[in-house]
Amino acid sequence: MRVVLFGATGMVGQGALRECLIDPDVDAVLSVGRSATGQQHAKLRELVHRDFLDFSPAASELTGFDACFYCLGASSAGMKEDDYRRVTHDFTIAAAQVLARLNPGMTFVFVSGAGTDSSERGRTMWARVKGQTENALLRMPFRAAYVLRPAVIVPQHGIRSRTALYRIPYMLMAPLLPLLETAFPKYVTTTERLGRAMIRVAKKGAPKAVLESADINELAK
Repeated sequence: MRVVLFGATGMVGQGALRECLIDPDVDAVLSVGRSATGQQHAKLRELVHRDFLDFSPAASELTGFDACFYCLGASSAGMKEDDYRRVTHDFTIAAAQVLARLNPGMTFVFVSGAGTDSSERGRTMWARVKGQTENALLRMPFRAAYVLRPAVIVPQHGIRSRTALYRIPYMLMAPLLPLLETAFPKYVTTTERLGRAMIRVAKKGAPKAVLESADINELAK
């Protein structure tokens, strides 16, 4: 299986990349981002691309893939809706449109978040924008598309969030995260399980298109 991965430098993307590189069924990974991961691996190739609204110059690099793991995202804290929409919706749809045209047999996996508003009409800005993004992706002509909606994500294997807003609370809560996982198994997952679940749905599918934390954990077994 050949995978194109967006957002490999973020916390979720780092987890997805790690699982892809150690999974024997993943033959090659193309990491697409505005900066390189800095990792070296026989399976890994990197494409540094600056304009995430126009992937046409990179079309020749984006052909021949079986799956896309889209892990790129941003915190909505302090962002105006237009700016958040540009990163969350516009970047994602621009990439998906090119990939659907070049790889109609692809499975597209989008990492969203718990509490996303599928009605697109709610008052919470980030949830509404993510809902619009999810719905647009699920209508696209991929072989299959899936949405993962994790709630609390526990970073593993030395992975850290690049966002200070998240990194500092994670550091403070680190001793409590295993307890949270035990107490609230339906709402807590890990970077490892997220990566494994992405690979699982790309290879074998899933019983539904929108997968919450409990579904992610079940798929990752």
